[in-house]
Amino acid sequence: MAIATYSLVALDCPEPEALARFYQAVLGGEVRKYNEIWYDLHAPGGHRISFQHAPDHRPPKWPQGASDSQQLHLDFTVADMDRAQDEVLALGATPLDLDDRGGERGWRVFADPAGHPFCLCVQE
Repeated sequence: MAIATYSLVALDCPEPEALARFYQAVLGGEVRKYNEIWYDLHAPGGHRISFQHAPDHRPPKWPQGASDSQQLHLDFTVADMDRAQDEVLALGATPLDLDDRGGERGWRVFADPAGHPFCLCVQE
């Protein structure tokens, strides 16, 4: 028997509304303001990502560093990798690792505007 039920992933960031809007542009859905320091993105399919104001936020170093190493990342499945890459870059994502070895490796890594790593993954 499960102890708990999954609810959401919360990302610390310096500007929660702006980061919620970034992910809304990537995933669709509705942004809801809880208060000045907390915004939720209710994405299609019932998933929720939350964004919490953290004034001293430091983005993790990808893929690893002596300090501030990656603590988590988000994966998003896409039908057209090149098109999705162009779109997230236009929204303000930063490329971290785009070498998918000519499609052999089914993902590319980016950072959102607050520096959190996320992957675009080929739909299988």
